[in-house]
Amino acid sequence: MKKNIVFALFVACLTFALPARAQLVIEITSGADQLLPIAIVPFGYTGSAPLPEDVAGIVEADLQRSGVFEAIPRANMLSLPSSSENVFYRDWRLLKADYVLVGSVANNGNGTYRISYELLNVLTQARVGKREALDVKPSNFRDAAHFISDKIYEQLTGIRGAFSTRILYVTAEGDKRSPTYKLQVADADGYRPQVIVSSKEPILSPSWSSDGRQIAYVMFRNRRPSIFIQELASGKQQQLTQFRGLNGAPAWSPDGKKLALVLSKDNNPEIYTLDIATRRLERMTNHYSIDTEPSWEPDGQGIIFTSDRGGNPQIYRLDVRTKNVERVTFEGELNTRARMTPDGRYLVTVQKNNGNYHVALQDMNTGRVQVLTETYLDESPSIAPNGSMVMYATSNRGKGILSVVSVDGLIKYRLPSAEGDVREPAWSPYFK
Repeated sequence: MKKNIVFALFVACLTFALPARAQLVIEITSGADQLLPIAIVPFGYTGSAPLPEDVAGIVEADLQRSGVFEAIPRANMLSLPSSSENVFYRDWRLLKADYVLVGSVANNGNGTYRISYELLNVLTQARVGKREALDVKPSNFRDAAHFISDKIYEQLTGIRGAFSTRILYVTAEGDKRSPTYKLQVADADGYRPQVIVSSKEPILSPSWSSDGRQIAYVMFRNRRPSIFIQELASGKQQQLTQFRGLNGAPAWSPDGKKLALVLSKDNNPEIYTLDIATRRLERMTNHYSIDTEPSWEPDGQGIIFTSDRGGNPQIYRLDVRTKNVERVTFEGELNTRARMTPDGRYLVTVQKNNGNYHVALQDMNTGRVQVLTETYLDESPSIAPNGSMVMYATSNRGKGILSVVSVDGLIKYRLPSAEGDVREPAWSPYFK
């Protein structure tokens, strides 16, 4: 009973009263060579009414998209067991599956369904963990499937899954000379998009609060940028800044109490912090160069930002306490839009080399830099909360799309939209 209550609270945090929009579409473009073979058997169901979602199909898509697993095609399966008691392990050894997921769906008769599942190790012929069950409403089948994917991913890799997280992004739709800009939120796989705000003027730099309950973004009104924050559940919106000049690049502090942002109210773009409760501003940089694109280190002790104080745009680190600044990046013609992985180990940037803009990864311990992408107009990287994947905006056939690459550069997939260009991705934290 306790598990069901926790799960109900979990999915409630993801449910917003917002209109639906056309979803992004997953296109896997490359994967790792060594994948873990797993069979996701269609879940058993004896009811007459059709189910709202294919839970096993969603789990299969999640795990394949991670680049860690290779799913056994359903057409090749020799049997379709729904519980461990009906599993013949020799069938799965013939298919060279290391693991098998089996499950069932039952109608509880009170407007909810019970989804039961178990993960089995083919080699040891034993269950991994214990048999699990979730009671969910029809509208929460996708949430249940992502929850199951997260559990399996963590059990088999030791890394927390990120399938239940969400993404923010901005679309530009309609007439290219006068598009409609829409800030949207969707599942991490692009499904269930919902419009948060729509405008005939640009929307930029969406950012999640650390608990995932609020977002910050820049929206233009009468050609002037302002910073807003908004509660996702209620839709309540607050305008935080409307200073003369630039108001941009809001980034939430890890404790959720402050925003780092860029203001040019004193005639030059500088990094400031804003205490959200008191509205107190503190100027953090003071230099004649352009300082922009702040983001916080995971421990909140530093802010990394872009500055051209060395001649070309590069990444610098600001000590929040002392306000001392030091340069971080040295490779590449320029580096911009830096983000740090949750463990603080890697720095992700947009790096320019030979006229092309790629997503690059810098090891903060060794200084080693690896270029992760092969596209040419990459921008706005955002990192999954488990640090395994990077989402970024790029261009494909003249259209703005989102792409994802793993931090080792081996797994890549795209999320194009049927409606307009897609830009400015922001991957959510884990929901609390």
